[in-house]
Amino acid sequence: VTSFMDMPNVSPATTTNELLQAKQEIAAAHSVVNYSFYLGASQNNIEEIRRADPRTTCGIKVFMGSSTGNLLVDAPTALERIFAESPLLIATHCEDNTIIKANLEKYKQIYGDDIPPACHPLIRSRECCLASSSLAAALARKHHARLHILHLSTKEEIGLLDTGDRQKKHVTGEVCVHHLWFNDNAYHQKGNLVRWNPAIKTEEDRQALLRALREDRIDVVATDHAPHLLSEKEGPYTKAASGGPMVQHSLPVMFELAKRGEISFEEVIDKMCHAPADVFRIDNRGYLRKGYKADIVIVEKQPWTVTKDNIRYKCGWSPLEGVTLTYKVRTTIVNGRTVYDNGAIDENARGELLTFHP
Repeated sequence: VTSFMDMPNVSPATTTNELLQAKQEIAAAHSVVNYSFYLGASQNNIEEIRRADPRTTCGIKVFMGSSTGNLLVDAPTALERIFAESPLLIATHCEDNTIIKANLEKYKQIYGDDIPPACHPLIRSRECCLASSSLAAALARKHHARLHILHLSTKEEIGLLDTGDRQKKHVTGEVCVHHLWFNDNAYHQKGNLVRWNPAIKTEEDRQALLRALREDRIDVVATDHAPHLLSEKEGPYTKAASGGPMVQHSLPVMFELAKRGEISFEEVIDKMCHAPADVFRIDNRGYLRKGYKADIVIVEKQPWTVTKDNIRYKCGWSPLEGVTLTYKVRTTIVNGRTVYDNGAIDENARGELLTFHP
């Protein structure tokens, strides 16, 4: 990974431009790779959204399903204003909170707090995803806003995306690595370790998402990196956290899918390098071109198995433990400087703030 765009559901939630700038300053002092941060939408921070700098802010993140703190935005008036007035791309987490609450109550009546993890895609159901993403797409088209639907998980949602040149689309979308790797059978082996929001769905959905990538309906492959501690993932369903670590293994996992023939190596590069730069209009990155920043990853064919000993996440675990992957990242170059080589990180290197063009 040579660049990241980080979400606002942290403590405190990034809902003001001052907090956004504070995160940029932290990254400038500590990040080895390039960085950008979303400004989070709330029910009442439209003035902060209007003041956001389009040159240095990757987008506005709208949680249309439940999230932490004050980041849930489900009031129709607030959503209308965001889509009508945002100067930036709007990135949405799409799950309908009313449907989730009704489903959760239904399963609590059956199981109490000890709901089996396999019920997660039934509680955070395909219907709750489609209802919310359909609303987002309708608002984007009504107000001519740029919408990027995050972590698509169902075959039905694919039809909401625009077709054609991704640099001219109004409604784009991305899929996470874990929705391409796992299906709902994983809940029976891994339980809460594979509990993400939106939930991992069926094998039919997984295949449809891969097909949509190959057909250029889905634009970007990304991660929903939420490195909760194991202690936060344990316990009964109603207490366990959703989300998991995936950044370290994202590229080797996608290359594994390419090795299987489920997607081509060229498509992996396009969806993880070129497309993010195009959709988010990042300046001079994402391609090997003269005049562009030299952000390059060198990968070699060297089978290895994910174990606790080689996990880099501070949380210390991965849902992929025990999985053998064929390809390994050997070297990572950021802005022309080698920042990672054969297991060693150059802790003195510093990335740059990503910039964007209209």
